[in-house]
Amino acid sequence: MNLEQLVSEGVVVAIKTLFDVDLPVDGIALNETIKDYKGDLTVVVFPLTRHSKLSPEQTGQLIGEILKEQVQVVEDFNVIKGFLNLEINNTYYINFLKNSCQDQTYGRGKEGRKIVLEYCGPNTNKPLHLGHIRNMLLGYSTANVLKFAGNKVHKVNIYNDRGIAICKSMLAWQKFGNGETPESTGMKGDHFVGKFYVAFDKYYKEEISALVSNGATKEQAEQEASLLREAREMLLKWEQGDKEILDLWNKMNAWCYEGFEETFKTLGVDFEKHYKESDYYLRGKELVEEGLAKDTFYKKADDSVWVDLEDEGLDQKLLLRGDGTSVYITQDMGIAEARYQDYQFDESIYVVASEQDYHFKVLQLVLEKLEKPYAKGIFHLSYGLVNLPDGRMKSREGTVVDADDLIKEMIATAESHTNDLGKIDDFSEEESKALYRDLALGALKYFILKVNPKRSVIFNPEESIDFQGNTGPFIQFNYVRIQSLLRKQPIETIDYETINLQSEEKELIKEIYKYPQIIKLAAKNYDISEVSNYAFSLAKLYSKFYAGTSILGDTPANTKYFRLQLSKWTGEVLQSAFDLLGIQMPERM
Repeated sequence: MNLEQLVSEGVVVAIKTLFDVDLPVDGIALNETIKDYKGDLTVVVFPLTRHSKLSPEQTGQLIGEILKEQVQVVEDFNVIKGFLNLEINNTYYINFLKNSCQDQTYGRGKEGRKIVLEYCGPNTNKPLHLGHIRNMLLGYSTANVLKFAGNKVHKVNIYNDRGIAICKSMLAWQKFGNGETPESTGMKGDHFVGKFYVAFDKYYKEEISALVSNGATKEQAEQEASLLREAREMLLKWEQGDKEILDLWNKMNAWCYEGFEETFKTLGVDFEKHYKESDYYLRGKELVEEGLAKDTFYKKADDSVWVDLEDEGLDQKLLLRGDGTSVYITQDMGIAEARYQDYQFDESIYVVASEQDYHFKVLQLVLEKLEKPYAKGIFHLSYGLVNLPDGRMKSREGTVVDADDLIKEMIATAESHTNDLGKIDDFSEEESKALYRDLALGALKYFILKVNPKRSVIFNPEESIDFQGNTGPFIQFNYVRIQSLLRKQPIETIDYETINLQSEEKELIKEIYKYPQIIKLAAKNYDISEVSNYAFSLAKLYSKFYAGTSILGDTPANTKYFRLQLSKWTGEVLQSAFDLLGIQMPERM
């Protein structure tokens, strides 16, 4: 039984004894005691006064007296207004450390849901960028937390591999590629294809400018430009199954897939299955026909198919164009159906930027109208944009922050910072490179994941790599500090009954105690920043403990081993948290 259960049950017994009222254990409100007050756990007394018919102070005093007398873990108490602050005895925390550090499953839950989590979702006409990095880090780490909380999680990706944008890259390669390939140019496949997406935009704008110079309006020029007409013709041929176009499409998509896989490996993310939009848009059309047959959807005069969502507070939504071509919602309907057939999930999570909030509301409502059993389980994990200090990025103009380039820049920055500190002179070249990589990716991942997903992020590479403050390298440094201690002195048998717990030790144990609750909260709210900021809080407390406490110095042997055990367990919890974030802990730095 954990501390909260012990105290809650004690409060229930006290209320029964004092006021002859039966209350449920989960009806007792408990909080961590505010740092400015003496105590460890606080009972919120205000809701209990309706049973006592006394003031909050009187009620708290009476309950506190019974808890101190009857609940073994309660050492003392104080009442401030409507709050009963309980001091938990040191023996409880010492025994907690003794028992928990032997528990290989510490922090894990037993929720038991079946979850499909989609993340990444790139287009096969350009490389991954900083926005994709936030998506992938959120998706991968959220999946880890949900799995750690006791769920069965399937990580999947969707490739947006069809449509006019893909044809623009294809057409540009046909016209301006001169037979080049990623192999012949030495370029990574997705970078190579993305170069032609940018090239299309460049030549398209030049053509528009020429048409406008000859008297056309900008709107006319944009529609009449030959490049765009040819791209549309290519898309039509693709939908008609033209062999030459399909061969080109397969070849250029394969270049992109190969490039993406390199980035996935570098970033340390993975997927159980890759879905492709091109495989499911026809299934989406079948679902639209199903809705028409049930009069759930309706046709307009131009044969386009719509759904009326005005009663749900939205509007009328197009599901199929008059010429029979699909829109984004169509293929998402088909993919949702396929995933349910694949996994029979309880919940289907889409990690997609907040710009698509409306889209996923519509998707869920449409599937509810079709009475699909999985509709209620759809959840959009919406997140804010990620930008640089100088503003937003634009893919077609070639001004995005490329994911691969950013990672290289981070590694170079990590190398510079580490060398400035001058502490790796005895590292081999291979060890140095591994350290730079761990620090760089740790800095990048932590900086993004410490922010609540709903908030936008302004990513600052220099700030993220700092070895002080709320950063990945600061936490990694404290982990390495612990490993250094453990290498110097093995832990021998500890007599826990004779330990005189110091305040810094107690604060550290109390923070470790919170870890399972943090996991539960992060899984419930799909908020990985709970784990990130917990890791920082724990590392910060350890840093304070390390600075203010003698561990290997002139210390009695039993105290020394206890402090080493506390250090070891702190390191293991930090390791566990960073595993969930997808961050590698170095052993030396």
